[in-house]
Amino acid sequence: MTRIQANLVLLLAGAMWGMGFVAQSTAMAAIGPFLFIGLRFAIAALAILPFAIRESRRADRPLTPANWAAFLRIGLLLFSAVGFQQVGLLSTTVTNSGFLTGLYVVMVPFFAVLLFRSWPHPVVWPAALTALAGIWFLSGGAIEALTIGDWLTVLAAGFCALQLIYIGRSASPTGRPVTLAVTQFAVCAVIGMAIALVVEPFDWSAILRAGPEILYAGVFSGGIAFTLQVVGQRYTTAPQAAIFLSSEAVFAALFGAWFLGERLPAAGILGCGLIFAAIVAVEVLPVLLARKPSTP
Repeated sequence: MTRIQANLVLLLAGAMWGMGFVAQSTAMAAIGPFLFIGLRFAIAALAILPFAIRESRRADRPLTPANWAAFLRIGLLLFSAVGFQQVGLLSTTVTNSGFLTGLYVVMVPFFAVLLFRSWPHPVVWPAALTALAGIWFLSGGAIEALTIGDWLTVLAAGFCALQLIYIGRSASPTGRPVTLAVTQFAVCAVIGMAIALVVEPFDWSAILRAGPEILYAGVFSGGIAFTLQVVGQRYTTAPQAAIFLSSEAVFAALFGAWFLGERLPAAGILGCGLIFAAIVAVEVLPVLLARKPSTP
């Protein structure tokens, strides 16, 4: 695969994730947020289970109990992230959710400092201020204008940041990314269904009405997009991968406008632009600045 092809694959993954926000929002016209999470991630786990089985057969060594415990903890963090995000969509827009979720990129370095005294690249600090300015503009210049759903989405971004940190520290060295994904998806499915059975009505006709959204979020936004990410990142650079994957927020706004008629005022558009700039800066600038000029 050429780099251009790989970047297009990653752009497609970003588009699938962006459309996933629309599916997450519209599905809740028929079913509750936790039932949607449970069904969505059950389908996602089944969609990539064959790849995990193949990965296991090709592995050099089996996973240890400590590895499985780490996978389960990461699954709990993912469930916390998607749970707050999904409930947040009850009272925020797809556009806001897409950009506010992306704040996890800026949060990762802060949590790394707090938890492990791992200091980030200096570009993180101005990027964080840029992201805060973006949130201010997104709220129309009044923080109190942010909805409960907006704040829940920011909280979801925090859990997403923690999930990524622990993937890097305890799961990546295992070399089993697909097995980790299946485990995370299964944890989300089990917990989501358990909560739904207690606090939400279970109606087969409602599930059928939400069927297209559930299938899209499970198969496309879950299984296929994840596979595209894993494949595409093998054939391109980290900065380019970050740019194309962060297009998720832009696609969320585009699809929100297209399918749901969402519109942002000028201040909101500026806020989204600032958040997107902060996300790209944190991912790309440290790598670019670290490159030494080649000698003739």
